[in-house]
Amino acid sequence: MNRRLALAVLPLLLAVTGCTSGPADDEPAPRPAAAERPSPFRDCATLSTAPSAASPGPGTATPTTATPAPPGTSGTTAPAAGGSALPELTLSCFTGGAPVVLREVAGPAVINVWASWCPPCRKELPAFQRLSERAAGQLQVVGVNSRDSRSGAQSIGEDFGVRFPMLVDQGEALQRELKRNAIPLTLFVGADGQVRHIDASGALDDTTLAKLVRQHLGLAVPA
Repeated sequence: MNRRLALAVLPLLLAVTGCTSGPADDEPAPRPAAAERPSPFRDCATLSTAPSAASPGPGTATPTTATPAPPGTSGTTAPAAGGSALPELTLSCFTGGAPVVLREVAGPAVINVWASWCPPCRKELPAFQRLSERAAGQLQVVGVNSRDSRSGAQSIGEDFGVRFPMLVDQGEALQRELKRNAIPLTLFVGADGQVRHIDASGALDDTTLAKLVRQHLGLAVPA
């Protein structure tokens, strides 16, 4: 009886927290011939180019220079100083082409590590797509597909309308460098290339993403 209860509770725990295991052996087979279909993701050619400094249009992110609010009051938090550089890794792009040196991804950027077999990853991906649209020209949204099948990642991109550039990390090299073994992971990278914050709290929604971008990158993004 205890074994049956444990097996019933495990999927719920994975849906609430991060995912640490790979795809289950008994999962349905992914769509065939994914490599023959056009990639839903954008290519990675512009990742080393900083977001445009042009004035944003309606509904896009705007920079904020607000200072931290005094204790006990409300207000906008300025982006935190310091941080650490992105790991020295070179990852392939889902669409092919030249490999991408991770440290050359120009900030501000939000980098999301995910896999198709991870329930909270799938839950939050549409919010990252909306962020990439709302903050276009102000920050880059980049995906890192980790320990996944190409067909699985492609199917999620097609089904969820994910269009931002996608890197591939089948060996979990980024997670090892960050000393994190669960996904989803989200890195908030400043314009100076420094990692300001790593979020591992589970699936992020539009409101939480906007709050984290404002807090750690100093950009106001409509939720």
